[in-house]
Amino acid sequence: MLTKKVKDRIFYTICYTVLIIFAVGMIVPFVWMALSTFKPQNELMVFPPKFLPENPTLDNYKQVLTTIPFGKFYLNSIFVTTVSVLLVLFTSSLAGFAFAKYEFKGKNIIFKTLLSAMMIPFPVTIIPLYIMIYSLGLVDSYFALIVTGSVSIFGTFLMRQFIIGIPGDLIDAARIDGCSDWMIYVKIILPNIKPVLSALAIFSFMRVWNAFLWPLLVVNDNRHRTVQLGIQYFTQQYGDLIHLQITAAAMAVIPIIILYLFLQKQFIKGITMTGIKG
Repeated sequence: MLTKKVKDRIFYTICYTVLIIFAVGMIVPFVWMALSTFKPQNELMVFPPKFLPENPTLDNYKQVLTTIPFGKFYLNSIFVTTVSVLLVLFTSSLAGFAFAKYEFKGKNIIFKTLLSAMMIPFPVTIIPLYIMIYSLGLVDSYFALIVTGSVSIFGTFLMRQFIIGIPGDLIDAARIDGCSDWMIYVKIILPNIKPVLSALAIFSFMRVWNAFLWPLLVVNDNRHRTVQLGIQYFTQQYGDLIHLQITAAAMAVIPIIILYLFLQKQFIKGITMTGIKG
């Protein structure tokens, strides 16, 4: 008869084994991609494929940066994504604060209407959005790239769910001490929603950084092209250059990985604590 301690040990051993297998399965493609950036094109085309590069080279990176202005595209993406994420965090936290802690006429109807708008797929709104941007003369500008990512209904919902859990007595005490609504937002709300801000920052960063269709429509020259548009150069204009495609894609993934490594603790905390409050 197995003791409870032995049963627990067997159970956890099985669980950790399964988790390790899944983790390896998810990590191997990224490792393969990273190693492939050091392989010349002929090594990528061999069969059976080889995991490690036989003749490591940095020529792929050199060609990506010199064939097209990839560095400029990279800086454009960093600028557009950074501004968009900051705007999303600001607008979503303000709106979430209002929906969570203020009472005003039609609040529930407005909030439900916003949530219902989440069911409308982005491609449906592309034509009216483009017509608006074109009418304002903003095509081929940073503003056209930023404006569509500056507000997030999902972010508003996420913030509202989290801010509901902040005690109302804390806000009332701040008002008694003479704090304005803006000071309450800055001094009380923002310090208490850091985990969910981190989670929303990662979601928003990935959404804007990986955007392809909208930048493709509103950008016409290299001055404002983003990194995702840069990757397509190696599949259309310059032919099917697999080694350069993989290298450019690997370079595009780096900022997302860095951001997650910096915010992973707050991100996990925000995900586990958000959405469990009604």
